[in-house]
Amino acid sequence: MAAAVRAGLWHRGVISATRRGSHSSTALKPQYDAVIIGAGHNGLIASAYLQKGGLKTAVLERRHVLGGAAVSEEIIPEFHFSRASYLLSLLRPHIYQDLELKVYPDFLSYLERLACAIHPLLDAPPVDIPGLTQGSLRKKISALSSLKPLVKSGLKLEKNIPDFYELVTAPVMKVLNRWFESEPLRATLATDSVIGANTSPNNPGSGYVLLHHVMGELEKEKGAWGYVEGGMGGVSQSIARSARSLGADIFTNRDVEQVLIGQDGSAKGVVLTDGTEVHSKVVLSNATPYITFKQLTPQDALPEAFITAVDQIDYTSPVTKINVAVDKLPNFLAAANSADGKPGPHHQCSIHLNCESVEVLEEAYREGQQGRPSSRPMIEMTIPSVLDPTLAPPGCHVVSLFIQFTPYLLEGRHAWTDEDRERFADTAFDWVERYAPGFKKSIVGKDILTPADLERVFGLTGGNIFHGSMSLDQLYLARPLPSVADYRTPVKGLYLCGSGSPPGGGVMGAAGWNSALKVLADFKRL
Repeated sequence: MAAAVRAGLWHRGVISATRRGSHSSTALKPQYDAVIIGAGHNGLIASAYLQKGGLKTAVLERRHVLGGAAVSEEIIPEFHFSRASYLLSLLRPHIYQDLELKVYPDFLSYLERLACAIHPLLDAPPVDIPGLTQGSLRKKISALSSLKPLVKSGLKLEKNIPDFYELVTAPVMKVLNRWFESEPLRATLATDSVIGANTSPNNPGSGYVLLHHVMGELEKEKGAWGYVEGGMGGVSQSIARSARSLGADIFTNRDVEQVLIGQDGSAKGVVLTDGTEVHSKVVLSNATPYITFKQLTPQDALPEAFITAVDQIDYTSPVTKINVAVDKLPNFLAAANSADGKPGPHHQCSIHLNCESVEVLEEAYREGQQGRPSSRPMIEMTIPSVLDPTLAPPGCHVVSLFIQFTPYLLEGRHAWTDEDRERFADTAFDWVERYAPGFKKSIVGKDILTPADLERVFGLTGGNIFHGSMSLDQLYLARPLPSVADYRTPVKGLYLCGSGSPPGGGVMGAAGWNSALKVLADFKRL
């Protein structure tokens, strides 16, 4: 049974980011210019730019570790996992050159043309619709500048606008069927149209999910992806060190209970669960829109119609992440290990299991929709320790299994039990065993994170890794809602800065960057 392997524009090594602790001896002050709720990578990036812009900034993280979902944790002694997110950059699917697909370079060029046209939209807030349609002539003229990124995207697309429209609206299979005849290849490429999304390759809008995964850039290589030395927490720690060097205060184990609202209806800071009040001129939330507006913001500070709209945001997630510690390198039937035991090129890549055909993906999707964890789940497997030996003891490895489709609630709407988790993990391990015999015996520890666990541990509402579905009705001007797509909220001085705001999920930091620019621009107007 062959396993499909994809590799990005791969670097023979890891992206360096030291796994040192990120502790601070600074005391929490009672007053700041800006307070950021949550030390996910977007919140940390926002803190750096706000501090650089002259605003004294504090970041308050509920957990004991910085990074949100981009963290490194020693779940099993001596094994260090990228516990949630596991790759840096947004991923471009590639297939080994020995497939000798003459049309494949043309397909990559096609995707790159469309993805590059989106880049101007990633580094700028959405078009300022209220500014263009309301207020004084002066405000309308000022808002015209927000059209520039959209115009740049249009100019880059030129004659490719029809292709772009088709890809973002059509089922991805409509596009892939036109490009490829090989069913395993189509199915492997189709996995990027559903990763993290509760959709099927045959559903409209799945093409955008594929496009979102090929937008990334790493070390000036478009579409490149890679592991981070020490795990994904290395990225977060590096950002935190940069922010601290600029003067930002960053704290862990500081759980925000509520946003403080002044008599004028604007945000005035936050109160922690221990009763500590931290006052500020603005508050940025790196939490999901649901947590921000339903749990952290006093409900009487928000319009009733807005609260109703927040309740309609889709957070459905099909993802279970299983982190596995093994005492030997997996040995795949399709590419046996060498006699010297050294990892092969395929061990360094993203390995896709159970994607021999689109129908296999469809069946897994249908089962998940019925409240049953897929009996033949789609599995994306990575082994970062083959390139970064600091992650595991000698001879051992850490394995990441990113698995779909699993529902938040099981059939009959009951919550996952420990027995349910173990049963599903066994199912996943059984399938890996079919591709790599001996895998199950090599397991020395595991960490199972169902959608409900991802919500509980990382604050990902519904377990959704993108802070909200990446469906067409929840993108760009409508992310997370049309009224808050510019990072401002109905509460003056309260902003969104997480992946639930434009341009969406993935470890790219654009939401944190854009929200910080919006805050700094608003400060200039004061």
